[in-house]
Amino acid sequence: MKKFILVILTGVCLFSCGKGDPVPSVPVNFQSPINPKYSALNSPGGVVTISGYGVSGLILYHSQTRGIVAFDRCSSYQPEKKCAVTIDASGFTVTDPCSGSKFSLEDGTPVKAPATKALRSYQVITTDFTIQVVN
Repeated sequence: MKKFILVILTGVCLFSCGKGDPVPSVPVNFQSPINPKYSALNSPGGVVTISGYGVSGLILYHSQTRGIVAFDRCSSYQPEKKCAVTIDASGFTVTDPCSGSKFSLEDGTPVKAPATKALRSYQVITTDFTIQVVN
């Protein structure tokens, strides 16, 4: 009986484990002085997009609870299409224009199907004068 339970648990683990982050991992090392271009990040709810980094660009968001966070703009739903999410009028979510999926900017999690995985996140390092996004 113990072997049967072990086999069932092993099977469940193998089939329930996803492929991890569906958005490809690419090197990211964005660094910039904090200047008027990024002034929206000075207060919670501020958001900016940056082209040329990650798979489809970056979104930087000043979270209510976590400070500045960064996500790849590439949607986690069918990432091979490299659909860049766009900022919604609310400023709290982004939308994948290819599928209609929506994601929270607070933590990158999907809030509207069909996406089931979060946006790829990156580490943010800030000082008094610079902002850096790396992976």
